[in-house]
Amino acid sequence: MSRWLFVLGGLVVIVVIVVASVGGTYNRLVALDQAVQSQWAQVESVYQRRADLIPNLVETVKGAANFEKSTYVAVAEARAKVGQLNLGGGAPNDQAAFNKFAGAQDGLSSALSRLLVVVERYPDLKASQNFADLQAQLEGTENRIAVERMRYNQAAQAFNTTRNSFPTVLIAGFFGNRFNEKAYFKSQPGAQNAPQVKM
Repeated sequence: MSRWLFVLGGLVVIVVIVVASVGGTYNRLVALDQAVQSQWAQVESVYQRRADLIPNLVETVKGAANFEKSTYVAVAEARAKVGQLNLGGGAPNDQAAFNKFAGAQDGLSSALSRLLVVVERYPDLKASQNFADLQAQLEGTENRIAVERMRYNQAAQAFNTTRNSFPTVLIAGFFGNRFNEKAYFKSQPGAQNAPQVKM
C-alpha cells in the first residue's frame, strides 16, 4: 500500500510540475503579447497624430497662389486611404493586415514627402509662420513614428523569440491563433537604393 502511495505521490508531483511549467509559459506569452499590443497602440497613436496634422497642412498649402492641386489631392487621397483601414487591433497577428496598414502609411509618407518637395518652390509659403509650425510638428511626428516603429519591432522580436523557442513553441501551438508570430515593420521597397537627384 505504501508503495502505491509513493508512486501516486510521484505522479502528482510530476503533474504539478508540468502544469506549473505550462502555466508559466502561457503567462510569459501573455505578458509578451500584451507588450506587443501596447506598443502597437503607440504606433497607431503617432500615426493618428500625423493624420490629424495633415488637414491643417493641406489647408495652409492650398492658400498659396498657383500651388499644384494634384499634390495636395494626392495627400488627401492617401490620408483617406489610411482612414478607411479598419484592422481592429489584429494587425500584429495578421501579416496580410499588417502589410496593408504599413503600405497605406508608406503611401501617405510618400505623398507628404512630395508635398514638402513642391513647397520648396514657394518661398512665400515657406516663410509663413503657420506652415513652418506645421512642418516642425510633422517632422517631430515623423521622428516619433520612427521611434515607435523601432520599439514595436523590439517588442515583436522579444515575443517571436520566446514563442519560437523550445518547448514554448509546442505550448503556443495548443492555443491556435492566440499566439501567432508578430509581424515586423520593414523599410519601403527600394529604400536600399540611393535617391536620384535631378537638376
